[in-house]
Amino acid sequence: MAYRAPAGKGYADVAAYFRDRIKNGDLAPGDSLPSVSEIREQFDVAAKTVSRALGVLKGEGLVTSRGALGTVVANAPLVITGTDRLDRMAKNGKRYAPGETSSGHQVMRRSVADPEICTALDLEPHDEAVIRIRVFRQDDKPTSVGVSVYPPHTVAVVPELGDDVRMTDQFDKLYTERTGRQVVKGQRVARARHASQDELDSLEIDAPPQSAVPVIYTTVTFHDDERPLGYWEDVYVPGAQVPMTG
Repeated sequence: MAYRAPAGKGYADVAAYFRDRIKNGDLAPGDSLPSVSEIREQFDVAAKTVSRALGVLKGEGLVTSRGALGTVVANAPLVITGTDRLDRMAKNGKRYAPGETSSGHQVMRRSVADPEICTALDLEPHDEAVIRIRVFRQDDKPTSVGVSVYPPHTVAVVPELGDDVRMTDQFDKLYTERTGRQVVKGQRVARARHASQDELDSLEIDAPPQSAVPVIYTTVTFHDDERPLGYWEDVYVPGAQVPMTG
Protein backbone atom coordinates (compact mmCIF):
# COMPACT_ATOMS: atom_id res chain seq x y z
CA MET A 1 0.00 0.00 0.00
CA ALA A 2 1.43 3.38 -1.01
CA TYR A 3 2.20 5.90 1.72
CA ARG A 4 0.20 9.12 1.44
CA ALA A 5 1.69 12.30 2.86
CA PRO A 6 -0.67 14.47 4.93
CA ALA A 7 -1.85 17.61 3.17
CA GLY A 8 0.38 20.61 3.79
CA LYS A 9 3.28 18.51 5.05
CA GLY A 10 4.42 16.86 1.85
CA TYR A 11 8.13 17.58 1.71
CA ALA A 12 8.70 17.34 5.49
CA ASP A 13 6.83 14.05 5.60
CA VAL A 14 8.79 12.59 2.69
CA ALA A 15 12.07 13.69 4.29
CA ALA A 16 11.04 12.21 7.66
CA TYR A 17 10.18 8.88 6.05
CA PHE A 18 13.59 8.44 4.45
CA ARG A 19 15.40 9.90 7.48
CA ASP A 20 13.79 7.24 9.68
CA ARG A 21 14.69 4.48 7.23
CA ILE A 22 18.32 5.59 7.27
CA LYS A 23 18.34 5.96 11.03
CA ASN A 24 16.77 2.53 11.54
CA GLY A 25 19.29 0.84 9.27
CA ASP A 26 16.75 -0.11 6.61
CA LEU A 27 18.79 1.94 4.12
CA ALA A 28 22.55 1.43 4.27
CA PRO A 29 25.33 3.78 3.11
CA GLY A 30 25.54 3.55 -0.68
CA ASP A 31 21.94 2.38 -1.12
CA SER A 32 19.98 4.25 -3.75
CA LEU A 33 16.76 6.02 -2.89
CA PRO A 34 13.83 5.54 -5.29
CA SER A 35 13.74 7.80 -8.31
CA VAL A 36 11.90 11.10 -8.17
CA SER A 37 9.03 9.65 -10.17
CA GLU A 38 8.81 6.64 -7.85
CA ILE A 39 8.77 8.85 -4.77
CA ARG A 40 6.11 11.06 -6.37
CA GLU A 41 3.92 8.01 -6.97
CA GLN A 42 4.57 6.52 -3.53
CA PHE A 43 3.66 9.72 -1.66
CA ASP A 44 1.25 11.24 -4.19
CA VAL A 45 3.14 14.54 -4.24
CA ALA A 46 4.55 16.91 -6.86
CA ALA A 47 8.10 16.79 -8.22
CA LYS A 48 8.83 20.08 -6.42
CA THR A 49 7.88 18.46 -3.13
CA VAL A 50 10.26 15.58 -3.75
CA SER A 51 13.03 18.00 -4.69
CA ARG A 52 12.54 19.94 -1.45
CA ALA A 53 12.56 16.73 0.60
CA LEU A 54 15.78 15.52 -1.00
CA GLY A 55 17.28 18.96 -0.43
CA VAL A 56 16.53 18.66 3.29
CA LEU A 57 18.19 15.24 3.47
CA LYS A 58 21.22 16.49 1.55
CA GLY A 59 21.49 19.48 3.86
CA GLU A 60 21.51 17.10 6.83
CA GLY A 61 24.33 15.09 5.24
CA LEU A 62 22.20 11.96 5.01
CA VAL A 63 22.15 11.57 1.22
CA THR A 64 24.19 12.72 -1.73
CA SER A 65 23.86 12.80 -5.52
CA ARG A 66 25.80 10.08 -7.31
CA GLY A 67 25.43 10.57 -11.06
CA ALA A 68 23.65 7.71 -12.78
CA LEU A 69 22.87 6.14 -9.41
CA GLY A 70 20.70 9.11 -8.51
CA THR A 71 20.38 9.96 -4.82
CA VAL A 72 22.19 7.57 -2.48
CA VAL A 73 22.65 7.30 1.28
CA ALA A 74 25.87 9.01 2.36
CA ASN A 75 28.71 6.97 3.84
CA ALA A 76 28.14 6.47 7.59
CA PRO A 77 25.66 9.36 7.73
CA LEU A 78 24.54 8.83 11.34
CA VAL A 79 26.05 7.30 14.46
CA ILE A 80 23.24 5.41 16.20
CA THR A 81 23.98 4.38 19.78
CA GLY A 82 22.43 4.60 23.20
CA THR A 83 18.70 5.15 23.39
CA ASP A 84 18.38 5.50 19.61
CA ARG A 85 19.68 1.95 19.32
CA LEU A 86 16.95 0.80 21.71
CA ASP A 87 14.34 2.61 19.62
CA ARG A 88 15.66 1.02 16.43
CA MET A 89 15.56 -2.46 17.95
CA ALA A 90 11.99 -1.88 19.10
CA LYS A 91 10.98 -0.90 15.57
CA ASN A 92 12.73 -3.54 13.48
CA GLY A 93 14.75 -5.80 15.80
CA LYS A 94 18.07 -4.71 14.29
CA ARG A 95 20.89 -4.45 16.81
CA TYR A 96 23.31 -3.29 14.12
CA ALA A 97 22.87 -1.32 10.93
CA PRO A 98 24.34 -2.64 7.65
CA GLY A 99 28.14 -2.51 7.87
CA GLU A 100 28.06 -1.88 11.61
CA THR A 101 29.80 -4.05 14.22
CA SER A 102 31.20 -3.66 17.72
CA SER A 103 34.48 -4.66 19.32
CA GLY A 104 36.49 -4.21 22.50
CA HIS A 105 33.75 -5.60 24.73
CA GLN A 106 34.64 -5.36 28.42
CA VAL A 107 32.63 -6.17 31.54
CA MET A 108 34.02 -5.33 34.96
CA ARG A 109 33.03 -4.67 38.55
CA ARG A 110 34.64 -1.47 39.77
CA SER A 111 34.22 1.16 42.45
CA VAL A 112 32.77 4.32 40.98
CA ALA A 113 34.13 7.73 41.94
CA ASP A 114 32.98 9.90 39.03
CA PRO A 115 30.68 12.54 40.61
CA GLU A 116 28.37 12.66 37.59
CA ILE A 117 27.77 8.91 37.63
CA CYS A 118 27.41 8.75 41.42
CA THR A 119 24.80 11.50 41.32
CA ALA A 120 22.92 9.92 38.43
CA LEU A 121 22.78 6.48 40.08
CA ASP A 122 22.42 7.70 43.67
CA LEU A 123 25.68 5.96 44.65
CA GLU A 124 28.14 6.91 47.34
CA PRO A 125 31.68 7.55 46.04
CA HIS A 126 33.55 4.25 45.60
CA ASP A 127 30.41 2.10 45.69
CA GLU A 128 30.79 -0.89 43.39
CA ALA A 129 28.95 -1.09 40.08
CA VAL A 130 29.05 -3.17 36.91
CA ILE A 131 30.59 -1.32 33.97
CA ARG A 132 30.18 -2.50 30.39
CA ILE A 133 32.24 -1.00 27.55
CA ARG A 134 32.16 -1.54 23.79
CA VAL A 135 33.38 0.23 20.67
CA PHE A 136 30.92 0.62 17.81
CA ARG A 137 32.32 0.52 14.29
CA GLN A 138 31.04 1.32 10.80
CA ASP A 139 32.85 -0.42 7.93
CA ASP A 140 35.49 -1.38 10.54
CA LYS A 141 36.14 2.23 11.53
CA PRO A 142 35.33 3.23 15.13
CA THR A 143 32.45 5.66 15.48
CA SER A 144 31.81 5.74 19.23
CA VAL A 145 32.65 4.25 22.60
CA GLY A 146 29.66 3.13 24.67
CA VAL A 147 29.90 2.85 28.45
CA SER A 148 27.02 1.63 30.61
CA VAL A 149 27.06 1.54 34.41
CA TYR A 150 24.64 -0.45 36.56
CA PRO A 151 24.21 -0.25 40.35
CA PRO A 152 23.99 -3.42 42.49
CA HIS A 153 20.17 -3.40 42.75
CA THR A 154 19.86 -3.53 38.94
CA VAL A 155 22.41 -6.32 38.63
CA ALA A 156 20.55 -8.29 41.32
CA VAL A 157 17.52 -8.39 39.01
CA VAL A 158 19.48 -8.78 35.77
CA PRO A 159 22.61 -10.75 36.74
CA GLU A 160 23.47 -11.21 33.05
CA LEU A 161 24.82 -7.65 33.18
CA GLY A 162 27.78 -8.91 35.19
CA ASP A 163 28.63 -11.74 32.79
CA ASP A 164 31.54 -11.15 30.42
CA VAL A 165 29.44 -11.90 27.32
CA ARG A 166 27.34 -9.87 24.95
CA MET A 167 23.76 -9.39 26.10
CA THR A 168 21.16 -11.06 23.91
CA ASP A 169 18.33 -8.93 25.33
CA GLN A 170 18.34 -5.34 26.48
CA PHE A 171 18.48 -4.87 30.23
CA ASP A 172 15.31 -2.75 30.36
CA LYS A 173 13.24 -5.50 28.77
CA LEU A 174 14.58 -8.13 31.17
CA TYR A 175 14.10 -5.84 34.17
CA THR A 176 10.47 -5.16 33.30
CA GLU A 177 9.74 -8.84 32.64
CA ARG A 178 11.14 -9.82 36.04
CA THR A 179 9.79 -7.02 38.21
CA GLY A 180 6.70 -5.79 36.40
CA ARG A 181 8.06 -2.24 36.72
CA GLN A 182 8.41 -0.10 33.64
CA VAL A 183 11.85 1.26 32.78
CA VAL A 184 11.83 4.91 31.76
CA LYS A 185 14.72 6.63 30.00
CA GLY A 186 15.57 10.15 31.06
CA GLN A 187 16.49 13.04 28.82
CA ARG A 188 19.62 12.45 26.79
CA VAL A 189 22.09 15.31 27.22
CA ALA A 190 25.03 16.21 24.97
CA ARG A 191 28.19 17.85 26.24
CA ALA A 192 31.76 18.45 25.06
CA ARG A 193 35.04 17.66 26.83
CA HIS A 194 38.55 16.48 26.09
CA ALA A 195 38.93 12.77 25.37
CA SER A 196 40.85 10.57 27.76
CA GLN A 197 43.77 8.55 26.47
CA ASP A 198 41.71 5.35 26.74
CA GLU A 199 39.01 6.95 24.58
CA LEU A 200 41.56 8.13 22.03
CA ASP A 201 42.97 4.61 21.84
CA SER A 202 39.49 3.08 21.45
CA LEU A 203 38.57 5.55 18.72
CA GLU A 204 41.96 4.94 17.06
CA ILE A 205 42.88 8.61 17.16
CA ASP A 206 46.63 9.11 16.87
CA ALA A 207 47.25 12.32 18.80
CA PRO A 208 50.49 13.66 20.33
CA PRO A 209 50.91 12.80 24.02
CA GLN A 210 49.11 15.16 26.40
CA SER A 211 47.25 16.79 23.50
CA ALA A 212 43.68 17.99 24.05
CA VAL A 213 41.25 16.39 21.61
CA PRO A 214 37.66 17.66 22.00
CA VAL A 215 34.84 15.14 21.67
CA ILE A 216 31.07 15.19 21.99
CA TYR A 217 29.53 12.76 24.45
CA THR A 218 25.94 12.04 25.45
CA THR A 219 24.52 10.70 28.69
CA VAL A 220 21.18 9.29 29.76
CA THR A 221 19.92 7.68 32.97
CA PHE A 222 17.27 4.96 33.20
CA HIS A 223 14.80 4.73 36.11
CA ASP A 224 11.85 2.74 37.35
CA ASP A 225 9.25 4.33 39.63
CA GLU A 226 11.53 3.99 42.65
CA ARG A 227 15.18 4.57 41.76
CA PRO A 228 17.80 4.91 39.01
CA LEU A 229 18.73 1.70 37.20
CA GLY A 230 21.50 2.50 34.75
CA TYR A 231 23.68 5.22 33.30
CA TRP A 232 24.77 5.24 29.65
CA GLU A 233 27.50 7.37 28.15
CA ASP A 234 28.49 7.46 24.48
CA VAL A 235 31.65 9.21 23.27
CA TYR A 236 31.74 10.01 19.56
CA VAL A 237 34.64 10.19 17.15
CA PRO A 238 35.29 13.79 16.04
CA GLY A 239 33.17 14.67 13.02
CA ALA A 240 30.44 12.14 13.80
CA GLN A 241 26.86 13.14 13.01
CA VAL A 242 24.65 12.20 15.96
CA PRO A 243 20.85 12.47 15.95
CA MET A 244 19.48 14.09 19.10
CA THR A 245 15.94 12.81 19.58
CA GLY A 246 15.69 12.45 23.33
